[in-house]
Amino acid sequence: MSPESKKLFNILILGVSFMFIFTAFQTCGNIAQTVITNLNSTDFHGSGYTSMSIIYGVFSASNLFSPSVVAIVGPQLSMVVSGLFYSLYIAVFIQPSTWSFYTASVFIGIAAAVLWTAQGNCLTVNSDENNIGRNSGVFWALLQSSLFFGNLYIYFAWQGKTYITESDRRTVFIALTVISLVGTVLFFLIRKQEDTKAPGEEDSTNEIPGDSSSAQNKLTRAVDAFSLELTFFSGVYGTCIGAVNRFGGEEKSLIGLSGIFIGVGEILGGGIFGLLSKNNRFGRNPVVMLGIIIHFIAFYLIFLNMPNDAPIAPMEGTDGIAYMIPSKEVAIFCSFLLGLGDSCFNTQLLSILGFLYSEDSAPAFAIFKFVQSICAAVAYFYSNYFLLQWQLLIMVVVGFFGTVTFFTVEWKAAALRARGSEYSSI
Repeated sequence: MSPESKKLFNILILGVSFMFIFTAFQTCGNIAQTVITNLNSTDFHGSGYTSMSIIYGVFSASNLFSPSVVAIVGPQLSMVVSGLFYSLYIAVFIQPSTWSFYTASVFIGIAAAVLWTAQGNCLTVNSDENNIGRNSGVFWALLQSSLFFGNLYIYFAWQGKTYITESDRRTVFIALTVISLVGTVLFFLIRKQEDTKAPGEEDSTNEIPGDSSSAQNKLTRAVDAFSLELTFFSGVYGTCIGAVNRFGGEEKSLIGLSGIFIGVGEILGGGIFGLLSKNNRFGRNPVVMLGIIIHFIAFYLIFLNMPNDAPIAPMEGTDGIAYMIPSKEVAIFCSFLLGLGDSCFNTQLLSILGFLYSEDSAPAFAIFKFVQSICAAVAYFYSNYFLLQWQLLIMVVVGFFGTVTFFTVEWKAAALRARGSEYSSI
């Protein structure tokens, strides 16, 4: 197998492994709050939102040492061990207790930091300037295929249900645990890449510390914005749909259908922007602009369609209305728009990180995930208390400023590239 074929094989295995693990984890995250509100045990007092806030809070702190772990252990073993902790977290839902639920939340926060730092390193090592956009798109499309399978099962298995029984819960989470373990094992198929740079060889690129620091700070602010939107569609929006009684007894199965259409948008966007990246003469900014416009349209439609108290509704759900009678079709269309817009952001963020920090990718991806996880932790925390209109307003405001800061990073990168300079390390 040629070196290029070997690298593409690694990207595909990386994507498929993440597809299996996040088929389990994203489905778990999508239904966790709904499952928890239906638990029949008076001994359990956990909250899905609080769990996710803990996960992302620990995730952010763990990014401070995750590059060192990946450097010492290696990206492959780092991902294998992290995958085991993902499986452990999902398995907790088979027979949940408050202490095990929150303890597993801490462990998966640590594992997530190591997993995503190793993923960024693996993606960068198996890419170069010419194919980093394509590889980012391929990985993202495979990763987001995970939204199909688990959510498809939820849609059919929970159709017509207004209450999730203990048997329903155990069946789902046993299956999800096995799926996560399959993805973990697949990491062993990734083939090690040899470092082509001779020991002691100096990097030939010209580094501009001031510009690099400025770009890094601006990129961090862009990540802040996009992370809040990720939190909304990955955990909060499904809960909102599941709480709307006016969907006529289909609200629980619609959680799965929503996840499927988020996946359709993610895969469509990842495929298009990944495959067309080599022929994109206008850079990354138009894609990010398209993403924010799509998300603004989705937020407006959600504002009109979903009851204001949907994110914090009790187990009985809500009979409220917003500015129109809640429509299942509009709700699912918004799911598609959320996925499509998110793919615009994430393919371009992965691409620009892999390009700017090609020689020192692990710390760069760790900082990226550090900022992302802090914002996600904050967003999951306030989701326990804020009405839908305030959550949407926050995302509109920070989304606008995040897009502007991404533009400045891309313009600076283009200017330096034109002068024959590029970033190579942090």
